[in-house]
Amino acid sequence: MLNGLWLGFFVVAAIAGVTRWIGGDPGVWAAMVESLFAMAKLSVEVMILLFGTLTLWLGLLRIAEKAGLVDALGRALAPLFARLMPEVPRGHPALGLITLNFAANGLGLDNAATPIGLKAMKALQELNPLPHTASNAQILFLVLNASSLTLLPVSIFMYRAQQGAADPTLVFLPILLATSASTLVGLLSVALVQRLKLWDPVVLAYLIPGALLLGGFMALLAGLSATALASLSSLLGNLTLFSLILLFLLLGSLKKVPVYETFVDGAREGFEVAKNLLPYLVAMLCAVGVLRSSGALDVLLDGIRWCVEGLGWDTRFVEALPTALVKPFSGSAARAMLIETMQTHGVDSFPALVAATVQGSTETTFYVLAVYFGAVGIQRARHAVGCALAAELAGVLAAIGVCYWFFG
Repeated sequence: MLNGLWLGFFVVAAIAGVTRWIGGDPGVWAAMVESLFAMAKLSVEVMILLFGTLTLWLGLLRIAEKAGLVDALGRALAPLFARLMPEVPRGHPALGLITLNFAANGLGLDNAATPIGLKAMKALQELNPLPHTASNAQILFLVLNASSLTLLPVSIFMYRAQQGAADPTLVFLPILLATSASTLVGLLSVALVQRLKLWDPVVLAYLIPGALLLGGFMALLAGLSATALASLSSLLGNLTLFSLILLFLLLGSLKKVPVYETFVDGAREGFEVAKNLLPYLVAMLCAVGVLRSSGALDVLLDGIRWCVEGLGWDTRFVEALPTALVKPFSGSAARAMLIETMQTHGVDSFPALVAATVQGSTETTFYVLAVYFGAVGIQRARHAVGCALAAELAGVLAAIGVCYWFFG
């Protein structure tokens, strides 16, 4: 899938370049070659900060794990998992791995969440009576993973900081609201197909407080101006970020965890994860750069913009759609599209803010499906694709709507 997508970027760019050349623009080839070198350089610049970000957060996550925070969270969620995944026995290792995977996703560490998620999927496969067919528990786990519940989008903050954003956490609240919408739709769609009893008293005891809290929070936000919303998002983003770091460190200290040595141990893993990302980042950023400089991306966006104008809608969000369009297929391609949008329109422009919110509230559905199910030999996905795509669409639409609310 990624082979075809990556090759397709270059083939489409070549066709667009030939078209412009025949149309009297011989400079298109120089622009395309220049974009290759520019994007290769940008990849290294992005990676420098990515090294630090992943190293920092995987080190902190290791402290939280050693301090028992992940186990405590797993025990707290055990009654909920017992209703949503009745075929998974209480205390099974899969539940702890699922909790750790959700924790990494919640922190926006999608690259770190993947290896943990693979371990969780393999643990669930041990309970699967039909090895080549996805079980209900595996489908629910995959859809919730693909819905990308992100409570603290650290990676998005990092990309915005690298591109020179005055306040990298400005998109904190928009991403929180959009990712809540995608996760809710993912859960409801799976529950509908699998006939899960969401009205079970135990399930409602988990869901209703969260829904009331989110609803009350949105009601509070509804009375604020766009300027106040942006300021509040910045304050809560930075406060949450630092408070979480302090919580991990203090809890680790109280539990007699050697916090420095544990951090270094986890950080070493973060370094290994980050180092393996550079080839993918170079590949996708260069492909996207060539696509943009050839004019092919502009032709696509002009067509979408024409349709949107015909409906009488505002067209500013159209420039952010490349990130949304490739996100189901490739996280690295979407990351490249996001960075390219920031470079082209400005890191705090409306299209860049929408693209960052989309990136933080959706997941690479087909990639996750291929990697997670492929790792355990599952060939029949059943309703996993439909439910995951429904969550993806909800996240994109919510991201666009929330950004008009906050920044429009």
